[in-house]
Amino acid sequence: MKKLLFLFLAVFVSIALVACGTGDNKETEDADNGGADEEAADNNAEDKEEDAEAEQELSTIVVGATSVPHAEVLEEAKPLLEEKGIEIQIEVYQDYVLPNEDLDNGTLDANYFQHIPYLTTQMDDIGYDFVNLGGIHIEPMGIYSQNITSISEIEEGTEVIMSRSVADHGRILSLLQNQGLVTLDDSVDPVEATVEDIVKNPKHLEFDASIDAGLLPEFYEREGDALVAINTNYAIEAGLVPADDALILEGSESPYVNVIAARSEDEDNKDLLALVNVLRSEKIQTFIEEEYEGAVVPVSE
Repeated sequence: MKKLLFLFLAVFVSIALVACGTGDNKETEDADNGGADEEAADNNAEDKEEDAEAEQELSTIVVGATSVPHAEVLEEAKPLLEEKGIEIQIEVYQDYVLPNEDLDNGTLDANYFQHIPYLTTQMDDIGYDFVNLGGIHIEPMGIYSQNITSISEIEEGTEVIMSRSVADHGRILSLLQNQGLVTLDDSVDPVEATVEDIVKNPKHLEFDASIDAGLLPEFYEREGDALVAINTNYAIEAGLVPADDALILEGSESPYVNVIAARSEDEDNKDLLALVNVLRSEKIQTFIEEEYEGAVVPVSE
């Protein structure tokens, strides 16, 4: 009997010891797991903080542009700029006045809509303190007509309709001069020429230079017997294909390069210089060539 009682007590103690050992192991395991979970949570928190810091470090530039092709080109450049830590906010304009006003008053960091002669004229006439950060593309100027299909069909007294932008007048008159339709004063720089600088006008062409550039496609549709000089961006918006529809089209040797303009104080702004480099990259140049089929010609310098 004593032997049985002793055996029973030995078994009970063994079971108790095993149970205590299991509990201790479980507590240790739980403690270890708790520590691992806590460490993982800390790592996740650190990752989130790093992501938040990366987002905060993404700088933003605000660039004004006319819708076609400028804003479209900037949209294409967005992912390339983001790779460089730059977010671009694009403000679209439908005129040639407000983008420079908003650049001057600080609403914009830069704009992309104007060629060099226009920028120079604006700076001289209004006193803007701007700088040309670099040329991106050329938009060949075209002269269009609904009813005139060749130079030989241009009749005496035909009306030539062009924008009120004086910076474009020399450009348009040079196109007419290249076709023998007018002769400009030799002493005047063709870029700065105006109607008053015409010394020969054998067909007695009549000039209307009072139209807003954005309205020129409407005059093209309405004035079938006139010659209408239309900036390429507005021509594209109106569904015209400059290479096919223009009676006279400017060549790629044009000096009227569209540029990124900024305030002079931002001449060395690294984000804006990065924008210029991206827009001159092979990827964006290829996009311009393929998207606009010669209506917009990229430049790399």
